[in-house]
Amino acid sequence: MAKQDKETYDSYEKDVYDNPPAGPMGVHRGARSAASRAMPYVIVIIVALLAGLLFWGVYSGEINNLKMPWSSQESPTTSSAEKSKSGESKSKSQSDSASGNKTDASNTDSPADSQQNDQNADQNADQNAEQADNATAQQVVNTGTEVRVVNATNITGYAQSKADVLVQAGYTSVSASNPTGNVPSQTVVWYQNETDRATAENVAQTLGISNVQQSDGLVTPIVVVLLD
Repeated sequence: MAKQDKETYDSYEKDVYDNPPAGPMGVHRGARSAASRAMPYVIVIIVALLAGLLFWGVYSGEINNLKMPWSSQESPTTSSAEKSKSGESKSKSQSDSASGNKTDASNTDSPADSQQNDQNADQNADQNAEQADNATAQQVVNTGTEVRVVNATNITGYAQSKADVLVQAGYTSVSASNPTGNVPSQTVVWYQNETDRATAENVAQTLGISNVQQSDGLVTPIVVVLLD
């Protein structure tokens, strides 16, 4: 019986696989870059920001104002402007209609309104006539009005000379006297009431005096104060 040979590792011919390189053997990953290691963290931060913005938009209602590319091109401002123009047109139409109604109503006067207008016209006419009568009465020069001429100068007989001038002009009640109280700073003709104004102006014109004033508390209707 032949001897059975046992095959061992040494029985095979040597090849390249029988001389492995030095160092650890097997499948392993190479070194990763810093960017690839940081990328997951960046993605997490971006997702968190987007989620926060979405939550804020829903909570504040700003998400309704978000304009999408497929949404209508008409802006809310344009819609508001069109609504405003429409409202103005309606208001103008209503105003024109109301004005037309008022004009029609004013053009149609009732008999009572006509009678009231006639009464108002009569009252106005009476008032105008009364004012005209008062103006006429004020403009009348009454030479019988009492006039007192006061001599506030150092010239003896100066007041009497001026009184004589008034008498020659037709005045019938003229007297001359000396001052008994305070005197004005310049020559003046005082009159008591508005009805004496025309007479006082005529007295001033006759004596060549330009200062004519109304004064309360006069005993004589017209007082002439003569100064240097």
